[in-house]
Amino acid sequence: MRELILTIVKPLVDHPDHVNVIEEEGTKAITYKLSVHSEDMGKIIGKQGRVAKAIRTVVYAAAGSSQQKKVFLEIVD
Repeated sequence: MRELILTIVKPLVDHPDHVNVIEEEGTKAITYKLSVHSEDMGKIIGKQGRVAKAIRTVVYAAAGSSQQKKVFLEIVD
């Protein structure tokens, strides 16, 4: 799942070397924390959050078929 997030996000940003995904696994959920360069934050969120919502939709759809736990994607500073 981490590779999927990186594959989606890296082409969207100006600083692909600053893209980082951290996986935190709990008992009932897996949280992926996405961090990008501060200049690229607007590109990842998009107008009215549309890009972020689209990324989450793809990740949740892919995780729904392969994971037994709930999956969350957080965009952090």
